Amino acid sequence: MTIQNDFASLGLAAPLLRAVAESGYTTPTPIQAQAIPLVLAGGDLLAAAQTGTGKTAGFTLPILQRLASNPLTKAGNGRPRCLILTPTRELAAQVEESVTTYGKYLPLTSLVMFGGVNINPQISALRKPLDILVATPGRLLDHVGQKTLDLSGVEILVLDEADRMLDMGFIRDIRKVLALLPKQRQNLLFSATFSDEIRSLANGLLTNPGCVEVAKRNTTSELVSQSVYMVGQKQKRELLAHLVRQNNWEQVLVFTRTKHGANKLAEYLVKQGIAAAAIHGNKSQAARTRALSQFKDGSLPILVATDIAARGLDIEQLPHVVNFELPNIAEDYVHRIGRTGRAGSPGHAISLVDGEETKHLAGIERLIKQKIDRATPTGFTPNPADALEQERDQRPPLAARGHRAGSGNGTKGGRSQPGTSSSKPRNNAPRTESSRPAQDNRRPAATAKPSVTSGSRPASSPRNAPRAALFSAKSGTRNH
Repeated sequence: MTIQNDFASLGLAAPLLRAVAESGYTTPTPIQAQAIPLVLAGGDLLAAAQTGTGKTAGFTLPILQRLASNPLTKAGNGRPRCLILTPTRELAAQVEESVTTYGKYLPLTSLVMFGGVNINPQISALRKPLDILVATPGRLLDHVGQKTLDLSGVEILVLDEADRMLDMGFIRDIRKVLALLPKQRQNLLFSATFSDEIRSLANGLLTNPGCVEVAKRNTTSELVSQSVYMVGQKQKRELLAHLVRQNNWEQVLVFTRTKHGANKLAEYLVKQGIAAAAIHGNKSQAARTRALSQFKDGSLPILVATDIAARGLDIEQLPHVVNFELPNIAEDYVHRIGRTGRAGSPGHAISLVDGEETKHLAGIERLIKQKIDRATPTGFTPNPADALEQERDQRPPLAARGHRAGSGNGTKGGRSQPGTSSSKPRNNAPRTESSRPAQDNRRPAATAKPSVTSGSRPASSPRNAPRAALFSAKSGTRNH
């Protein structure tokens, strides 16, 4: 039976149209309508769209069709034909889920791999034929080092959320991966934004690419209403709990700047009788997966996250996003609030802004060319005792303050003991949430198993690190 819908006009095969229809989609989004025909044609592509516009399906659907229409006579074990690189574990899992959903009626196999989980199940999966591999760069290179993965058969390379990968310091890892790939291949670069830097880097990777940009850079969705509450830092957590209760919010994604802040806020909300959990780079993959699953199914109303999760969360009809603290980088505000207002559903983005954050707020408003409405909470009276409690909570532990004057790191006589860190930094750059991507921990911990499907399933660094050398030459002429 031939299924007729708007996706059929894009040239997609019947098995894909069937899977799309079963997923409840009938009309392609602008990024899908423009990108799918270009990818099917086999050329390179540079594509950008606002987050939540369905760009994942914009590359997974045509890739599935290209691979299925050109099957190999004999597939090699652990030798993928398509490699999709993502910056975070959560995004990798979601992309592979998309592959599985849309490819369930095709004879293709897929695998997702990332750090923070036991590497042995991944090694076992690589002993079988593989068509599509979705991975984070660090764990991918772990497998390359152990010779469990062969990248010589890659026909299609996708860099998803390319701008985020650059921001998170994946430059060296990506260069290593590129050196292992065949010179002749199709390259697809997808990004939430089209910065001048991304365009410049793409010039070295892509050959005569098609270019798709369906929204102006750093614009927010019209479906997202935005508001700001001016409130002191020590009253923020009280106000958040008040807003959740007063408005009966049942699903709220809250962003904090730091891992410690995320933990403390989640603990406070739980004490207030509001179920909450935190996810960030220091959490185990099992804990992150469990919290995200509970948040998606509605059993966990509040999820507190750091920016490492800003691009990797895809929750249908998420109604509320709260900036507990404004991000230091204005562009990250766009990515954060892009978690709501997706797939045609309205959303609300609330920012709690302290007086010291007004410069950040002004920068955000300049970036999005929009004045954000100021709101005033009703029925909210701060409790002075709560501010005092926060002050006590924020004091560092005694061990962290050191026991002796001049002891430096708290060791006897101020000298480092074996196995401890000295006062000399390991490198010149401060370690931040994004300096070392936590999703690519090289030390595996036994938790989740990889997903290998016999069918594959629309939907969708530091900033001052040198980036110009990421892509040294075009496909076909790249230096190795």
